[in-house]
Amino acid sequence: MKKKLTQIKPTVLDLFSGCGGLSLGFEKANYQILIGIDNWKDAILTFDHNHKEAKGIIADLNEITPKDIAKRTKITNIDIIVGGPPCQGFSIAGKRIVDDERNKLYKSFVSFVEYYKPKAFLMENVPNLISMGEGIIKQNIITDFSNLGYYISYKVILASEYGVPQNRRRAFFVGLLNGRNFVFPKSLKTKPISSAAAISDLPEVSLVDGEDYCHKPKTQFQREMRINSFGVFNHKITNHTQKTISIISQVPDGGNYKNLPPSLRNTRKVNIAWTRLNSKKPSFTIDTGHRHHFHYQYNRIPTVRESARLQSFPDYFVFLGSKTSQYKQVGNAVPPQLGYVLAKALRKFL
Repeated sequence: MKKKLTQIKPTVLDLFSGCGGLSLGFEKANYQILIGIDNWKDAILTFDHNHKEAKGIIADLNEITPKDIAKRTKITNIDIIVGGPPCQGFSIAGKRIVDDERNKLYKSFVSFVEYYKPKAFLMENVPNLISMGEGIIKQNIITDFSNLGYYISYKVILASEYGVPQNRRRAFFVGLLNGRNFVFPKSLKTKPISSAAAISDLPEVSLVDGEDYCHKPKTQFQREMRINSFGVFNHKITNHTQKTISIISQVPDGGNYKNLPPSLRNTRKVNIAWTRLNSKKPSFTIDTGHRHHFHYQYNRIPTVRESARLQSFPDYFVFLGSKTSQYKQVGNAVPPQLGYVLAKALRKFL
């Protein structure tokens, strides 16, 4: 009788890991997360809490070397390196300067790939990185990794086309050492998941961490988010002023400042002011927690848990730190569902 062979899990090092959204996606695709590195203590505390078998390390990747990490962890072999270097210098919201010092942070990612020589790497960043500087940054990245022997593929992906209830666009670079070109998975043919389909089972009011759900799940997505959960966590509402509540109550589902009376339209000097989620469409990009985006029905901003749902974090994934910190961790993360789809596709090329 032949013995059934146990499938070996490829090992993963997550650089600039944040709280571990990308790691969670790879974990769900049957990879083994060994290490997560980030310079933000709160994010690593959350990473460690949710990735029990991995080692979270608080470190500045501009200062610590791959050799330091190998010596510290006693891990010298890594199959996959993933991560999203800080993108302030690439961001369309900031100064569009190709030689911005912050754009060189990705070089530390390159140094880890050079040291460990993994079978593959996956690097995530802002979408305008592809075109910025007439493609200079994109070409520099391709050249750096090609010089290490990797075949590079890249694509800008819209998360809502892959099962995430959010219209988040991100650029991904995938490199393979085996001489093959990675083929990005095709978008799902299913209807995009709307904001209401993602969070309509969560109540208007705060819940104590671990408290039971108030409502039964209404959609398949909500049922999936509840698997392995021991109640609701990170669902603390923000108490707005009566003025804020009065103004947002005048904005309809999916509306914004244009729906307000002329006297109220300029009460906030940003073009995204007073924007409500559209219950029938995927969410706009979940950011790091500013107070201009509101729930499609309730007169408040989404809670951390609602924001996490819109990022496709399952309910068992608990965020630690202050509420402000939790919002930032959620907003900085790669949607786990998107990470899962890419990780699953990558398995075919290893």
